[in-house]
Amino acid sequence: MTEEELLELESRLSFQFFWEEANQDPNSPGYGLIRDRAPGQKEMASIASMGYGLTAYAIGVERGWVGRKEAEERTIGMLGTMLNNVEHNHGFFHHFLDMQTAKQYRGCEISVIDTAILICGAIASGEYFGGEVKALADRLYRQVDWNWYRNPATNQFYMGYLENKGGHFGTWDHYAEQFMMYFLGAGSPTHPADPEMFYDFDRYVGSYNGIEPIIHSTQGALFVYQFSHAWFDLRGKIDRDGRDWFENSVLASKAARQFCIDRAGQYRTFGPNSWGLTACDGPKGYSGGYGADPNTTDRDFVDSTIPPCGAAGSIVFTPRESIDALMHFYHEVPQLWGKYGFRDAYNLDVTPTWVAEDVIGIDKGITLLMIENYRSEFVWNIFMKNKHVQEGMKKTGVVSREANTLA
Repeated sequence: MTEEELLELESRLSFQFFWEEANQDPNSPGYGLIRDRAPGQKEMASIASMGYGLTAYAIGVERGWVGRKEAEERTIGMLGTMLNNVEHNHGFFHHFLDMQTAKQYRGCEISVIDTAILICGAIASGEYFGGEVKALADRLYRQVDWNWYRNPATNQFYMGYLENKGGHFGTWDHYAEQFMMYFLGAGSPTHPADPEMFYDFDRYVGSYNGIEPIIHSTQGALFVYQFSHAWFDLRGKIDRDGRDWFENSVLASKAARQFCIDRAGQYRTFGPNSWGLTACDGPKGYSGGYGADPNTTDRDFVDSTIPPCGAAGSIVFTPRESIDALMHFYHEVPQLWGKYGFRDAYNLDVTPTWVAEDVIGIDKGITLLMIENYRSEFVWNIFMKNKHVQEGMKKTGVVSREANTLA
């Protein structure tokens, strides 16, 4: 297995998750919905998984893994389901849906970040397929009222919304994966949000073992440095304060790897080719607490669980280190390999050693999209064609260094 062969195989099998783990019954209210995970939890779809899936279908056509006609038909069906069968509140959707009925799943929240991921996938598919797909994707985007999710007192997005618990709760008050929300909100042709929201969250500045400065999240999970970058091409761009957020993700990825290298003598799972702490399944269940906080050398992380998506999702930031990790996972941890490529995670420091049974849609999604951006820049190229995406970044002042200098 060469490096290129592994990238191709992992990508193709990740695509297969989104293709096979979808509701494929055109007569079902939930046609096109994609499972949150597999093989576990067969009843629950995730709108974030669908955002990645919409983009995956375009990648699949481009790579020749699926025919254009059938991928376009599935995409139209999925967007039609979201527009016609799924309840929304001011354009925002519940995080999880019932795979068959398309109804809210077990009282979950209406999610701003997961709706944003869905919109990113819709925009990408619209730019690729054009025609009816683009029209449906535009409708989905236009119905989102970003200001409904904004806390006017702080000019920040609320974290979530629960109908049965009094409405909005929490706040996106520091750096995480939410950049897509600012860009989509500012670029909205119908309900534009204040572009200044991009500058109204806290920037926690940290460093790790000489790698600095890093604007970081409180737990240092790698997905926060990856998700928005899967669609938005921030290479060579800076904001009005002169910050290069792509380079920030490069530094965070290097620091996360060094964190695991420094603890390789303490944990069997860790090493220079086994790194990438991020939200994933673990021996005790799913946890968003896995991370390497750049601001401390004594991160109290949950355990030494490593998910392949952590390194894979940083492949555009640390290509050599990420590919070495993927080769290590494939050749040295064969039990990690399954029907859809790499399973979600593994841990060699528990007894017996543990390997996840499931794959998770958002983890296969960030893996697929980032590998494709590394190989061909395909997702960036199609997504960045969208005029509203361009306008949103321009309004927030995240533009090329040359343009920023002229401004």
